[in-house]
Order: sequence, then C-alpha cells, then structure tokens
Amino acid sequence: MANPIEAQAPPRSELKRSITVKQLYFYVVGDVLGSGIYVLVGLVAAAVGGAFWMAFLVGVSIATITGLAYAELVTKYPQAAGASLYINKAFRSPVLTFFITICMLSANMAAVGSLAAGFVRYLADLVGLPESAIWATTGIAVAFVAVITAINLIGISESVIANVVMTFVEISGLIIVVAIGVIALVEGVGDPAVLLQFQVEGGPGSAVLAVLAGVSLAFFAMTGFENAANVAEETIDPSRAFPRALIGGMMTAGVVYVLVSMAAALAVPIDALAGNTLLEVVRADLFFIPAAVMLVVFAVIAMVAISNTALVTVVAQSRILFGMARENVVPAIFAKVHPARRSPYVALIFGGAVVAALLIIGAAIRSSQAGIPEDERLDIVDRLATITVVFLLFIYALVIVACLKLRGHDETDDTYRANTPLLIVGILGNVAVLIYTLVDDPGALFWVGGLLALGLVLYLAQRTFGAKKPDLEAAAGVAAAGPTDREV
Repeated sequence: MANPIEAQAPPRSELKRSITVKQLYFYVVGDVLGSGIYVLVGLVAAAVGGAFWMAFLVGVSIATITGLAYAELVTKYPQAAGASLYINKAFRSPVLTFFITICMLSANMAAVGSLAAGFVRYLADLVGLPESAIWATTGIAVAFVAVITAINLIGISESVIANVVMTFVEISGLIIVVAIGVIALVEGVGDPAVLLQFQVEGGPGSAVLAVLAGVSLAFFAMTGFENAANVAEETIDPSRAFPRALIGGMMTAGVVYVLVSMAAALAVPIDALAGNTLLEVVRADLFFIPAAVMLVVFAVIAMVAISNTALVTVVAQSRILFGMARENVVPAIFAKVHPARRSPYVALIFGGAVVAALLIIGAAIRSSQAGIPEDERLDIVDRLATITVVFLLFIYALVIVACLKLRGHDETDDTYRANTPLLIVGILGNVAVLIYTLVDDPGALFWVGGLLALGLVLYLAQRTFGAKKPDLEAAAGVAAAGPTDREV
C-alpha cells in the first residue's frame, strides 16, 4: 500500500511560487524574532546571572544547527508538512509520526499558555496589579486566550503586510533595549564585567550548569524557524533559497537576542531584572524619552509582540487538530468548520479550553503554595515554556536523526548537504539540554504526560466510537500541513 503522505504529494507544486530568498529571509526573522525574549529574559537572567547572554548564544547555536537539518530536508522535500513528513519518510512508522504530531500540538498549546501568562505580566506591571492577585491575573490570562481564539474564530487571517508591520513593532522594542544598553555603557552606568558574572557558587562546573539552566528557557525564544518549511511549495528555487534564508535569518535573530541580553545586563542590576520583564530596563530611565512615557510605549509593544505570536500559534494548533480529525484519528467533531466564517471552530474552542485549563491548574497549584517562599513557588510562564521546550527538543533531535538517515535518498544536484559533524553536535546538544531540563525540573514530566494522555484519550475515543478506523499515516502528513484556505 502506498504511503498516503507520498501519494498525496504532487510531483509539481500546485501553489504559486512567488516567495523570493529575501522575502523568505524576513519571514524567518519574523518567525524567530518573536515574543520569547519579551517573556523569558528575566527568568533566564535569574538562572544564569549577568552572563545570561551565553545561554542565548548556546541556544542560538543549537537551534541553528537544527536549522541546517531542516534546510537539507526542505531541499529534498519542498512540501508543506515539516517534521511529521521528514520523520515519516525516515522511520516509516505511523505510530511514531502520530506521536510527533501530538507532541507538536502539545507544544503549541503550552506555548500559548506561556505567552498568555507573559502578556499578563506586562499588563499587570503597567496597571499596578500585584503578583499576589493570582486568580485576577489568571482570569486576565484566560480572557486573553479567549480573545485570541475569538479572533481566529471570526476567520481573520494575517496578511503579509500585517505580519511585516507586527515584525517591525517587535523589532522596535528590542532596538530600544539595545539603545538603552549602549547608553548605559557610554555613560558608565553599566559595568562590562557583569557580562561574565554567574549567580552560582562553585567552580566552572557550576557555571556550565547555570548556562544549561538558562538554555532550557532561552531555547523557547529561538523556536519558530521550523514554520518556514510550510512555505516551501511557494518559494522560488527552494533548493538555493532555503539554506541561505533559513540560516541567515536564524543567525540574525540570534545576534539580536545576544545584543538584547547584553544590553539588559548592562542597564540594570541583575537582581532587579531576575524574574521580571524587560520593563525593568526601561525603568532605568536612560533613554531620551521620559521613563513614564516609555513604560507605557514599551509595554504596548511587548503586548503586541506577544499577541501576534499567540495568534499564529493558535492557528497552528487548530490546524493540527483539524487535520487529525479529518483523517479520523481524533473525533470527527474537530473537523467541523463554521458555515459562514470557514474556521475550524470546534478545534479552536477545544484548544483554547485546554490552554485555559493549564493556566487554571497552574493558578491552583500556586495558590496552594502560599506558605512557601516566593522563589520556590510554581512560575507558570517558566513551567509552560519548559514544557514547550521539552517537546520541541525531542522533535528537533529526531529531525536531525531523520536527516542523517535519509542521506542518499531523494537527492539531486541542488540538494543542500549539511555538515555531518555539526549535525551530530546538534543531536547531542538537543538531547543534553532535554535531559538537563527534565532532571532540573522533573515536575514538568507530569504536565508533559498529561498533554500526551489527552492526545491518547482523543485517539481512543475515535477508535472506540468513531465511524471509521483511524489512519495514522495520512493524518501525520495532513495535520502537519494544515487545512487549506478553502477548507477553513
């Protein structure tokens, strides 16, 4: 029997190839240079110290090597499917491919939860809402998820122009931070020595562990590059365009992240930055615009950046669930589309409900920890970002293995070939950070297991009560690619 993913892939793309290498480069920069830095910079600083830029540098390096594997695979298979397609071709295991698809769905849900909690931190800081108001902030986070879901239910999709505008809004905030860091250095406010300081006691081994702890969070900011694979069928000469645009875009985003983290460390004491947002950098009042004005402006920029990323992520998770339902892997109700809006409303509502449940569970746990020190309580932004990273590190490592396993298959003269030793380093890097993350935060396993169990429940429900037998192979390919515009 022919593999459904291969059978459905046409020899020639049915989509118009109109994306140039320059446009693809900015697409990658916009995807990677998202809201992760706005949400997690304080947590990474708390884990590492003044040298937390090293965590971003290591995270960028591992992600870029993973990008090399994606570049090679895209030049072989320029189809809109991504990790599920590559892993299916390499291992020919429908169960493994289905598992990877569930992991991607779970990662998206956890990411939206982390972004929602990060949005609330900026809003609460702006309006003076204390962190002790756990249920109030959770209510706002749930409302944020509801609004993002409602926007997608209406069927409003991002235009290219809107995406470019949002990207420049995100970048403008990061440029402000870098400018403040330069001012701090020039005026003698910042001490360059802080960039080599670690908030740990012990020898070099402790510093390495501190950086690893930071990497497990900083990696969240580098995700998104894998989405570029989904526009492969619309790219002009993808074999030449993808390696240059993908790696160039990731390195550009990486340089910006390192500069932002250095600037933040120079502008404010690490103790003030640790666990907080980039608003602490603005509070240093070093910019030529008064801090009172800049706090509002920067908070709005950050919330726009977070909202933009959350919107895109919600679209992705609903498409994955929609595709799985369309191939009878989960209950068919998730494949329903609104007759007027043409949006997969059941998948969207379900995804929003799961994210809301994650936030409420986190709030309940935090409320029960009222009697313990603040730094020992659950940080929902940290926990959900960690869950996202756990899923993605596993997927990325497997994609690199798939890249090596597919060497010699489906190659042409235009196929890009990544450096083999670098790919091996990438596997080791992803696995090392994954293992450290789970050892450092074993509680994350319960959340990971819960999300995977939810996927299993949906599958078993369809297998028990569904009209048709689940088709794991077909679902893997279609879920990754998502529904077409005409379908939703």
